[in-house]
Amino acid sequence: MNDTMVTVVGNVATNVEYRESATGGVARFRFAVTPRRWDRQSGSWSDGHTNFYTVFARRALAMNLAGSVSVGEPLLVHGRLKVREEERDGQRRTFVDIEAVAVGHDLSRGTSAFRRVVKGEPNLTERPLEVAAPAPVP
Repeated sequence: MNDTMVTVVGNVATNVEYRESATGGVARFRFAVTPRRWDRQSGSWSDGHTNFYTVFARRALAMNLAGSVSVGEPLLVHGRLKVREEERDGQRRTFVDIEAVAVGHDLSRGTSAFRRVVKGEPNLTERPLEVAAPAPVP
């Protein structure tokens, strides 16, 4: 009820790692978000500091991510923000994760084709081979 929900727009930075667990599939990937700002002095756009998030997904969303997303693709990720601190090698480190609720391609930067999942379909975690374009009609 009191979760911090965020929506971030960025690019996939690593391959989606998918694994089965006792409660269903789990997927994980790194997500890069770089703000662009208009620089009045130079009269051009400039990139800000890139933030990296680890995105986790479960069950059907995890399986669909594994079969649909590749490194470099632009996405929108909506989910619960999780900030955690750990001690590694004597140093306190902060990690920012997003537990995804919904993920989609950023259609302002390209096109995408939706395929409804058929339950029991094998190899859902593998991307399908690209379908060749039909030959032009003479």
